[in-house]
Amino acid sequence: MEYQFTTNNFETEVTNSDIPVMIDFYADWCGPCKMMSPIVNQMADKYDGKVKIGKVNVDQNPELAGRFGIMSIPSFLFIKDGKVVNSSVGGMSPDMLSSKIDTLLQA
Repeated sequence: MEYQFTTNNFETEVTNSDIPVMIDFYADWCGPCKMMSPIVNQMADKYDGKVKIGKVNVDQNPELAGRFGIMSIPSFLFIKDGKVVNSSVGGMSPDMLSSKIDTLLQA
């Protein structure tokens, strides 16, 4: 299951999550973001129950993008216990993304 994170639900869904979280910062007009979307969906299914995987639309939630210094999209943040433990900018293969999520689980 893929989540939509917003300013309204961020504290509950991300900061206070009892499992690690991966956030995909994206925009509807972003080509590389569209290419990553099916890969992110695939990871959401693969890691369901182990990692909360969701998206933040930077156009609808500019304050979240600003809080994390998101300058380029797609950007991915990997969060554990409410703290960013890793980040990545740009598109990547399913294997690369899966590897980053595995690292998050071991952190």
